[in-house]
Amino acid sequence: MTDDHTSVLDFFTPRAAGWDSRFPDDGPAYAAAVGLLGLGPGDAVLDAGCGTGRALPALRAAVGPKGTVLGADLTPAMLTEAVRAGRDGSAVLLRADVARLPLRDGVLDAVFGAGLISHLSRPEADVAELARVVRPGGTLALFHPIGRAALAARQGRSVSDDDLRAEPRLRTLLAGAGWRLKSYTDEDERFLALAVRLG
Repeated sequence: MTDDHTSVLDFFTPRAAGWDSRFPDDGPAYAAAVGLLGLGPGDAVLDAGCGTGRALPALRAAVGPKGTVLGADLTPAMLTEAVRAGRDGSAVLLRADVARLPLRDGVLDAVFGAGLISHLSRPEADVAELARVVRPGGTLALFHPIGRAALAARQGRSVSDDDLRAEPRLRTLLAGAGWRLKSYTDEDERFLALAVRLG
């Protein structure tokens, strides 16, 4: 296990059991973000860093019963909470590192990543790995249920242009990893960057 894995596990493991209760009103924001992915019946989608699986029911609704929904997370305690919440009925859950996904090239139509980018140890390489598993023309959604400024205020810090989610940095990061930023929303009530897989 790498130091990066240890830090992620150290952060999320003790928080897993109470994670959903800390953010009880986020469901509609997740559903709205999933609605903008452009998924259709029969599509295949990955929730990368799925945590307790809050996006999984909306992803399942978007792709229907014949679609494929995968939820991947590095932290076993988070996956346990997803099962406890019954969200394993919406997806196949995998304990996996998004930096090395156990998937073939181009098998997905989309990737959804909530709160993901700030936890990536090698952001460009990791986002390139997400590109590897998505077909050309497929979609990446990087989401957070509150915007950068609101999140910074909640954490007692100021918003910074050095943040990977700042539009110029994110656009450059995505372009270097095989994506084209298509839309960028950073409002108090949500952050959502949508990108298209080049190819």
